Amino acid sequence: MKTLGLLGGMSWESSIVYEKIINEAVREALGGVASADLIIRSFNFADIEHLQSHGKWEEAGEVLARAARDLEHAGAEAMVLCTNTMHQVAHAIEADISIPLLHIVDATGDAIRQEGVKRVALLGTRYTMEQPFYRDALAQRYDLDVVVPSKHERETIHRIIYDELVQGVIKPSSRDQVREIISRMSREEGITGVIAGCTEIELLVTEDAIDSAYFPTTTLHAQYAAHFALKGGV
Repeated sequence: MKTLGLLGGMSWESSIVYEKIINEAVREALGGVASADLIIRSFNFADIEHLQSHGKWEEAGEVLARAARDLEHAGAEAMVLCTNTMHQVAHAIEADISIPLLHIVDATGDAIRQEGVKRVALLGTRYTMEQPFYRDALAQRYDLDVVVPSKHERETIHRIIYDELVQGVIKPSSRDQVREIISRMSREEGITGVIAGCTEIELLVTEDAIDSAYFPTTTLHAQYAAHFALKGGV
């Protein structure tokens, strides 16, 4: 079994879901008391969020790349960045390590392709929805038509993520708001799939709560990482 390096804490609520899913997959595959071989670096999210909100993406990339190098030196054989938004600096991490970074877009794109969905809504932080790093990768690597919510809807989703979900607050009223955004995009924009493109969104909206195909990136990415650890490839 390969050793995985996890860059987490962005936020810790989603990071513990990664650890749970990866460990459950290993136990299911190997049985007994088997668990995943993980090396974890969990950040103070307040520090990372400060860099995000001030547009200091290059500095954020340096911080994560430095931590990734440390995990590689500690024995990690592949890197898992346990967040959607910070994949904006994935290139900086990849440039500083000699082991593979298991990219969340590949885990998500593979799942969407298997479902045969072509037009998908991308929900996430404002950074993920508005900046091209995520949408372009899905379009170029997987030939997908990626649609984002309206400006007002993006602001609503971003607020829910940062003011509630990353602080461990889950409100039924916010769940209803996100479900209504999805319903509108289905009616008016013809989306047939929804990407939960922020690891915290899965804490709020589950597959049985919507009518469209649902792609929960935390779950997909963690399963993708577990497969690599067990099989030595993706």
